[in-house]
Amino acid sequence: MEQLRAGATTEPGRLRIIGAALVLLVVAFGAVSAVEASDRFTAADDVVRHSQPLSRDAANIYRSLADADTQAASGFLAGAQDPPEVLKLYQDDIRTASSLLVKAAATTSSSSESGRQIAAINEGLPRYTGLIERARAANRQGLPLGGAYLRYANEQMTRELLPAAEKLYGVETARLDQDNDDARLWPFASLAVGVVTFGGLFWAQRRNYRRTNRVFNQGMLAATAASTVLLLWLAVGHTIARSDLNAAEAKGQRSLAVLNDARINSLKARANENLTEVARGAVLTADGKNDKYEADFNTGMAKLSAALRTARGLADDSAGSEPVGTAIDSVAQWQERHTSARAADQAGDYKKALDKIIGPEGTTGQSFDQVNAALGTAIDHEQGEFTASATSGRSALTGLAAGAAVLGLLGAAGAALGMGRRLSEYR
Repeated sequence: MEQLRAGATTEPGRLRIIGAALVLLVVAFGAVSAVEASDRFTAADDVVRHSQPLSRDAANIYRSLADADTQAASGFLAGAQDPPEVLKLYQDDIRTASSLLVKAAATTSSSSESGRQIAAINEGLPRYTGLIERARAANRQGLPLGGAYLRYANEQMTRELLPAAEKLYGVETARLDQDNDDARLWPFASLAVGVVTFGGLFWAQRRNYRRTNRVFNQGMLAATAASTVLLLWLAVGHTIARSDLNAAEAKGQRSLAVLNDARINSLKARANENLTEVARGAVLTADGKNDKYEADFNTGMAKLSAALRTARGLADDSAGSEPVGTAIDSVAQWQERHTSARAADQAGDYKKALDKIIGPEGTTGQSFDQVNAALGTAIDHEQGEFTASATSGRSALTGLAAGAAVLGLLGAAGAALGMGRRLSEYR
């Protein structure tokens, strides 16, 4: 201890202490920067490759289930035999939902909240499809029991399967939000250590100049250059990444959430519209005053209209706003046609009402198809914008962790060599 204290009183001893401190600072700067850059890149990569695709798949599970329920009711209304195109859509929806559930289960722990919702859907889906097949079989035989089976299947869908799918979507979207927040965090520790390191190197070189009147020390200059490059890389890289990830959230993520909500409400409204004709007043609201399915249809259409207005406000270009505008116009047309169909039904003309609901031309079904197609176009556009911005944000962080480690080592070597050069003058 005495030797260390005595050595610190000499210039070579002080140079050794300063050199060791500088080397430690530069190494710490490189190490902390590498760790933080790696964390930010991992979070950004999760946004692009994991959490956003899982959130998208969860939304598609919900959409497929809701659309399957809509197609089942449409096929029932069409007559004793489901139209081939409607049956195919129903079967495609069930296959899509099943496939996405398998995919989601493969990347999700069974003990997690997502795992529990996936298990609930997997357990309930075979029961739902079994009820639909019973409804079809009874309908083919002209038995009124078919309508009861269809209503029971819809009840299971709306009370069990869709709520589980909605929870799954919520969990995966929350994970996406968390990953996005983690990727956008500023590397405060790295920047703080970098400023201290830069200050230490500047002080050491100024001290060297004042004592020797030498302006340059190549080793110290190399250490300063490496630290400066790393500090600038950190600041610029994270600034670009944050900007791109903010754009991904603002331009894509928020719009996707609203558009998915709109699509879900359109599917629910269409299913309730069909079931209004299937049940024909057999199911009432809790107060017993109104048709339950008609009331649910009106609620769904109100939510759909509100979501579309929000989506139009979020759209930042014509490619995003035009399909939303088309959907808004089609919703207005849908409501007009629905009102006409309800008037015919209440007047006792069931055949006329049915002709206004199902069919390719001039029906509410045509309006629904237009809404669904427009929303699909808008979702695809916003998905593309999100992916492009998030991928760009991840690219801004590519190589930063490895670069920080290399620059830290180079800077430390430069500081050691520069101080060694000064020490050699005392030998």
